[in-house]
Amino acid sequence: MLYKAPKVGGLEDERGMGFEPVSGPAPARSRRSGRGICEHMFVRWSNLTLDGEEQRRLPGYRDEAVVRRFDAPEALETRFYEVRARSVLNRVPAASRMPFRWTINPYRGCTHACVFCFARPTHTYLDFNAGRDFEREIVVKVNAPEVLRTELARPSWKGEHVALGTNTDPYQWVEGRYRLMEGIWEALRDAANPCSVLTKSPLLLRDLNLMQQISERASFSACLSVPTLDEKAWRATEPHTPHPRARLEAVAELNRAGIPTGVLVAPLMPGVNDAPEQLEPLLESAMEAGATSIGGVALHLRGEVRAIFMEWLQAHRADLVERYEELYRRGAYAPREERERLSRMVRWRGAPGGFRSAGPSPAPAAEERSRGPLTIARQQPLF
Repeated sequence: MLYKAPKVGGLEDERGMGFEPVSGPAPARSRRSGRGICEHMFVRWSNLTLDGEEQRRLPGYRDEAVVRRFDAPEALETRFYEVRARSVLNRVPAASRMPFRWTINPYRGCTHACVFCFARPTHTYLDFNAGRDFEREIVVKVNAPEVLRTELARPSWKGEHVALGTNTDPYQWVEGRYRLMEGIWEALRDAANPCSVLTKSPLLLRDLNLMQQISERASFSACLSVPTLDEKAWRATEPHTPHPRARLEAVAELNRAGIPTGVLVAPLMPGVNDAPEQLEPLLESAMEAGATSIGGVALHLRGEVRAIFMEWLQAHRADLVERYEELYRRGAYAPREERERLSRMVRWRGAPGGFRSAGPSPAPAAEERSRGPLTIARQQPLF
């Protein structure tokens, strides 16, 4: 059973990730016809009314953003800054450990409000804070599809792989209102450009037909982030995300439709979601959903995320504070032996050939080659 729903112009960069924007003029905004509401939408944005409008100038943007509020329970106290971007293809520096070189982020800030989100520090470059502002002050690049189409058509563009969902979730709730991903997929489809998406939301099923059309012309894959099935851990760490089981059902539906889709168990947080009784049901469910890959990434606490997470820990899991202070006393990453322990826990031993986690493994090369049909996930630490 599927769960049902209960830049105004300027150059900007995703400096928290070290992205370099591709500059160029922003084409005129187009209006796309509305489409049916997907049953996986969590906000019925089609029935919403605006609750006021103002303007504000954001750092890095030439013109003022239009600031909107929407009359919906999920959108209360949240402001959406409509901006018109000059570029949406962002280059990932060669020195980065990311397995891709180009990414698109139609939104900045995220209403999912995951306490561990690695992207929180990027909001400080907009003169917002990485805490509540990251969750409540959302930047919407309203012309992203049109700009992308122009950039993909340039002779200098070499058709490299483009990853979506690498910073903030492109299918966070407000996508139900702005529907930017439809135009983005259409542009990538028409350019026959290889791409992929990582999300926490089954709302991506709304665009399944477009994904199938892309996969007929270029390589395409999807991945759903599912850190845990444990209700208590999920509600405490990812308070505004869709239910984890709804995400796994989306994995199953995408795979049935011919879209190779995996599961990313991330972040793995010692004492929070790493118990065998928490992980084993998740791995079993991922197998049942036909997941083509599985990856596990240990929590890392970079920049402002460290203080935010430790404050949450003190309030919700005071028993773990001392353990985390020791684990992360030397920096943003847990010790190598702890990362390897978590990586091994995610490995699925019940599958033919086994699932492999994303982290380091002592498995010899010969064993790697005999893993079987399941893809070995090489997802780098996004969390």
